[in-house]
Amino acid sequence: MAVHSDLIICEHCDSLYQRLPLKRGDVARCVRCGAVLERGQRFNLEQLLALTIAAGILFIFANVFPVIHISMQGLSNEATLWQSVDALAQGRITLIALVAGLAIIFAPMLQIALLSWVLAYAYAGRIAPGFKLCMRSLEQLRPWSMLEVCLLGILVSIIKLAGMVKVVPGVGLWAIAMLTVLIILIAGKGIQRLWDELGVPVE
Repeated sequence: MAVHSDLIICEHCDSLYQRLPLKRGDVARCVRCGAVLERGQRFNLEQLLALTIAAGILFIFANVFPVIHISMQGLSNEATLWQSVDALAQGRITLIALVAGLAIIFAPMLQIALLSWVLAYAYAGRIAPGFKLCMRSLEQLRPWSMLEVCLLGILVSIIKLAGMVKVVPGVGLWAIAMLTVLIILIAGKGIQRLWDELGVPVE
């Protein structure tokens, strides 16, 4: 969605609309193709910054603490996200390890870092250095962040292994679950409103 002043352009069919004020929960849709043009703001800048900081803390937990703990006949093992990616890299599927590392570690990490940067300055009423590059990078990173896919894969693995070994979800798994929700809330298209709120022209 390209936004300029009080105009909105549908990113799917290029229809042009007059921007209307939206209340919380309201959704503006394109009359021509039905795509979502804009949503009412769920959170203010202070709340977004607080959620981003919380996401950063959860990201650290998700990468430091084990995701699952497996035990069988007195033997036990546990793995973090980093260890899981490293294990993939040891075999013949190094490319998959790179993609997995990008999707579940590096993309979310960059999203949180860039959001923290622009929101901290926005909360102070200033435009962050490199604002345009950061915002465009956030837009490009969104499809690459696949924490929800990782979470689903871990849950499926736990269900399949439960009949053969004892599987206990770790702190890392709960952190991933909460982080997935926060990333969806803070890194969605709603963050694009910063262009207008800070008065930055869209080129």
